[in-house]
Amino acid sequence: MTASDRPAWDPQQYLRHADHRTRPFHDLLARVGDLPGRPAPRIADLGCGAGNVTALLADRWPRARITGYDTSREMLAEAAARARPPLLDFAEADAVTWEPTEPYDLIVSTSALQWIPGHADRFPRWIDALAPGGVLAFQVPGNFAAPSHTLLAGLRASDRWRPLLHGVGDRTAAVLEPADYLTRLRDLGCATDVWETTYLQTLHGDDAVLDWVKGTALRPVLTALADDPEAREAFVAAYRDLLREAYPPGPHGTVFPFRRIFAVARKDRP
Repeated sequence: MTASDRPAWDPQQYLRHADHRTRPFHDLLARVGDLPGRPAPRIADLGCGAGNVTALLADRWPRARITGYDTSREMLAEAAARARPPLLDFAEADAVTWEPTEPYDLIVSTSALQWIPGHADRFPRWIDALAPGGVLAFQVPGNFAAPSHTLLAGLRASDRWRPLLHGVGDRTAAVLEPADYLTRLRDLGCATDVWETTYLQTLHGDDAVLDWVKGTALRPVLTALADDPEAREAFVAAYRDLLREAYPPGPHGTVFPFRRIFAVARKDRP
């Protein structure tokens, strides 16, 4: 993904569902365990977004030196309010090209690598940058076969929208299946734990699933149509109608199943 292909992010829209978005990060960290650099490990958060989950790393390891990296200046501006100098800071960097310049005890990423086709090819470099006993931990969505995504893909590919949106926001091929992640990481000599979870998220409010995807999956389309407000509104309205049928609200809110894939790989000690 080139810089011109990247969606424009809206931190406030993304954070509207912060509780649901943060829960997988808590579940990921629960499997990380101790780090070799404790009590003062070095940690990188790739694709830190608004920094809300990066701050959780500082809560877990309060003496750690932590840097959150992201390409979105909008997200980094939001994250800056969560900085805790000199231990927690944020910097602009792209996980596609990020090169560790020092040993890390933990390299972590949550809900970011799905935007990077071929991200698994970066694993050897990241593992090489870990201190002995260090950990690579990440979580990615695995819900690309869900109606929220198949309906979006079908609408983008329809006769009306294909000329404007061909290839926009297609991330299906970027995420591997859990067994593929397991094989890749074990081939690198890591003790690896890979699992998946489907969260039955209950969302509230009108058009709750649309409100969710406006913070993530819909961002590439919103960005591509930013200079044509009429087309943008027409696309959102058509997508909204499809989502209403696929995810009808119930008496307790709108249930939005969301599959996620997790991996924790620990580098061998000599």
